[in-house]
Amino acid sequence: MFKLLLRVLFVVEGLLLFGAQGHAQSFVLDLPRPSQHAVVTQRIGITDVTINYHRPVVNKRKVWGSLVPYGQVWRAGANENTTIQFTGPVTIEEKPLPQGSYGLHMIPGENEWTVIFSKNSTSWGSFTYDQTEDALRVTVKPQPAEFHEALTYDFDDVKPDSSVISLRWEKVAVPFKVGVNTRAVVEESLHNQLRGLAQYAWDGWDDAANYLLQEKIALEEALQYSEKSIQAEERYDNLMTKSRVLDALSRKPEAASARNKALAMANAIQLHTYARQLQNDGKQTEAFAIFRDNAKKNPEQWIVHVGLSRMYSAQGDFANAAKEMNTAIAAAPDPQKPPLRGFAKRLEANQDINK
Repeated sequence: MFKLLLRVLFVVEGLLLFGAQGHAQSFVLDLPRPSQHAVVTQRIGITDVTINYHRPVVNKRKVWGSLVPYGQVWRAGANENTTIQFTGPVTIEEKPLPQGSYGLHMIPGENEWTVIFSKNSTSWGSFTYDQTEDALRVTVKPQPAEFHEALTYDFDDVKPDSSVISLRWEKVAVPFKVGVNTRAVVEESLHNQLRGLAQYAWDGWDDAANYLLQEKIALEEALQYSEKSIQAEERYDNLMTKSRVLDALSRKPEAASARNKALAMANAIQLHTYARQLQNDGKQTEAFAIFRDNAKKNPEQWIVHVGLSRMYSAQGDFANAAKEMNTAIAAAPDPQKPPLRGFAKRLEANQDINK
């Protein structure tokens, strides 16, 4: 009896939503469906948003207010529940929604739509939809759109902490905004990630410290991460990270001590990279000192001559800059020669290669 009822519901639903299109259907076999299955996922920060749905087609029918009536709960797709899953807490149109998987339903209207997130995500269609199971409802405005034969979900306006999900079908788009507190989610996630295998290597702790430093959050915790990285393996990289964190905490003498220790361990490329960062920060005098120090420590390295060339170029001494660049070209690996030759040509034309 139950199976018979399901077949009746399937036939009725098929006639209402898809029409008699001559497609074979089966409850026991995997056969093609008129409304094909699709899954779309977007990562926002480190939170994955996944929509699992079936795609009905227009097939020359009037959709809104006819095939899909206004004012009635609709499955926002075809066949089984359209579902939407969030791997972390989110906001929908600025309203909070916990992590989880939800049945996605909508109530279409000519000027206003209700988007529903149901705690029940395993039903067939909206036949057994129960408003008491709602986790959240939001109201949004439909928009005119280019014609879409098959219903689709798109992630638009993707940002580090949000995206707009748009249902598009026929000539209507229904957008709703998903927000993520990315900083808070990542900060909490780091606590868990660093309890796994990542805790035994220097780079996991260093990456975590650099993320917090970049976002200017939890700087004391960033300092702890940098120190744990150093405990795992002391390197130029994590000593410089510690120095930058201490600078951000306005602990200048300690920052200088960590930086000097890092520079004493640095290889030629690391010293060159640090000098370039100083140049980019407008600290030319400090950058020149590092270029010169690099030349004393690593006179045989080709990258040293690039640094000296940049120093002379910034000082307007293009003759010596060109000389150093040509020395670098002669010793550089083949893949590096073309860009260096480009710098040499600019120097021959008395152009500052730092600009």
